[in-house]
Amino acid sequence: MQLSKKEIRESIFRKVRELYKLRKSQEKFIPEETRINYAGRFYDEKEMINLVDASLDFWLTAGRYAKQFEKEFAEFLGVKYCLLTNSGSSANLLAVSTLTSPKLGEKRLKSGDEVITTACGFPTAINPIIQNNLIPVFIDVDLGTYNIQVDKIEEAITEKTKAIFVPHTLGCPVELDKIMELVKKYDLWFIEDNCDALGSKHKGRYTGTFGHISTCSFYPAHHITMGEGGAVLTNDIELKKIIVSFRDWGRDCWCEPGHDNTCGKRFAKQLGELPFGYDHKYIYSHLGYNLKITDMQAAVGCAQLEKLSFFIKKRQKNWYKLYKIFKCYEDYFILPKHTKETELSPFGFVLTIKDKAPFKRSDIVNFLEKNNIQTRMIFAGNIVRQPCMEGVTYKINGDLENSDKVMNNTFWLGVYPGLTDEMIGYTEEKLKEFMKRWK
Repeated sequence: MQLSKKEIRESIFRKVRELYKLRKSQEKFIPEETRINYAGRFYDEKEMINLVDASLDFWLTAGRYAKQFEKEFAEFLGVKYCLLTNSGSSANLLAVSTLTSPKLGEKRLKSGDEVITTACGFPTAINPIIQNNLIPVFIDVDLGTYNIQVDKIEEAITEKTKAIFVPHTLGCPVELDKIMELVKKYDLWFIEDNCDALGSKHKGRYTGTFGHISTCSFYPAHHITMGEGGAVLTNDIELKKIIVSFRDWGRDCWCEPGHDNTCGKRFAKQLGELPFGYDHKYIYSHLGYNLKITDMQAAVGCAQLEKLSFFIKKRQKNWYKLYKIFKCYEDYFILPKHTKETELSPFGFVLTIKDKAPFKRSDIVNFLEKNNIQTRMIFAGNIVRQPCMEGVTYKINGDLENSDKVMNNTFWLGVYPGLTDEMIGYTEEKLKEFMKRWK
């Protein structure tokens, strides 16, 4: 008897479940041998089944899973529009590029306009400013939160200032009340880089919902993963249309892949110097890109989204465990902090070596790494010190003393859901061993 398509799929899914269970049964933490990663994929058979399910559809671009994710993710955060893209870096590029659109009239960002940001962070939160011929204006960060010094923002605003674009560093929300006050006072655009802060809150409201545009990343290190993937979020229908255009080759048409003439006017428009009736699918209103996602990636994301609340709680739990451990050594470390009105969904547990400590960052980082405990820097450190900035036009407001300190003295440990109590306990024992050397 021949099996139906549905029965064949179910038989494949059963084998996928078996494979996952076999892999899981072979996982074991062995002190001194098992690598304790700073981050990584955390999944079960659901992600694998979704991925196989999408691959069996063989709809290789965005499809049913992408629609489902965009809808459910927007609902989770409480925003109107979620637009998937192929990475968080692409999301940042789309966010800045969108604000250069001629469709925004006098509000558009033009070459030479200034964007206030922080010098301490990930390069692809800064690169899109430069790539769009805008001028980044760098402001230093506060130690402990590693976020922009908000009290320095207003003095950096000039006639050329058109936007503020800042990250919630390692999941710690920036002081949003002060930023939103300035955004309103000076009629500025505000972009939130929420790539490291999915699930963090300010006064009970999720970060990523305050900006005109915000961005997320679904790289394996982040709160949920698609392997590669990202999203752009907005509540503005006009911005949503522009984001889609820049993401999808710069086209003026908003039909989804595989669909034609959704507006009913495919051959009834006249734009630019094109002849009347030129196929709207091939009219381009922006110098865009192809930054779309595949449905296989989105399929993984849908399964991950079901676990997001658990992921957030697990990250918080791990963060507080590490805080308790390092609190014993606060004479030597600047511990991470956040304001009372915020709730962390941490990306990592960040530490800065105090000047009076008897050891250097290289001492403890090398020790931890040799003992299979992975560490990370705060990305680019002070971005202006990076070789990629040679010949780039930018401005600095004040000094970047703390950004330099971060570059030299700061590192962080993972808090992702894959960390077990046993792994954190091992980290604590190794830390005790290290600290005994300096007594």
